[in-house]
Amino acid sequence: MTSLNSHGIRFAFGTLTVLPVRVTRWDRATARSGMLGAPLAGLVVGLLAAALGSLSLLAGAGPLLAAVASVAVPAALTRGLHLDGLADTADGLGSGKPAEDALRIMKQSDIGPFGVITLLLVLLAQVAVLFELYREGWAHGALGTVVAAVAARLALTLASRQGVPAARPEGLGAMVAGTVPAGRALLAAAVTVAGCAAAGALLGPSGALRHGLAVLGALAVAEVLLRHYVRRFGGVTGDVFGGVEEAAATAALVVLALGA
Repeated sequence: MTSLNSHGIRFAFGTLTVLPVRVTRWDRATARSGMLGAPLAGLVVGLLAAALGSLSLLAGAGPLLAAVASVAVPAALTRGLHLDGLADTADGLGSGKPAEDALRIMKQSDIGPFGVITLLLVLLAQVAVLFELYREGWAHGALGTVVAAVAARLALTLASRQGVPAARPEGLGAMVAGTVPAGRALLAAAVTVAGCAAAGALLGPSGALRHGLAVLGALAVAEVLLRHYVRRFGGVTGDVFGGVEEAAATAALVVLALGA
């Protein structure tokens, strides 16, 4: 079990980030452990993004540049993989074509108009919210960055639960789809929500509720989209996971903005 957990952590960081971690085992048991550890990968990405944003703010760069820095780091640490998945998924949905044709569109290397528009709006929303949070202070911006990153990867854990099929027989989506037992996924969600709420409490009495709701809001949006993707494409793909992740991160930030 210890060996499997070690391989699972490598799987989580090796597939969800570009950090120098070598994936030494590639099977569904490792994928299950890895997707359960996805929030941990999100925590590391979020901390690095928050560090750059906070340092930028404290150095006098201003909240807007701090927000841009915090959005840029996750993109860099994934080589834009999740953003690319978001764009491809938007193109597949926007095509209005049957599932097989839409999946073929999603596999193409270019990005269509639906993908470009979706990317633009999502990135603008993330920067806009973090700008407001960093205006409240570096701690607010930093914590918002971390919570959004963790919630986004937690959404991947839930999207990998048993009962969610893969749309294709190959690829990352097929490897992780249906690997995580529903009970373990819910336990991971409960622990993550509690952890984010506890961290939010450091900012004041309302902070716990605000940040706990941000995670719950992210998961609700991710679940609605996931169900739609499964109906539309017949299952999940690597691109769908990217779309779910970015949608969850944005939803978490929007909830934080609404509760400001």
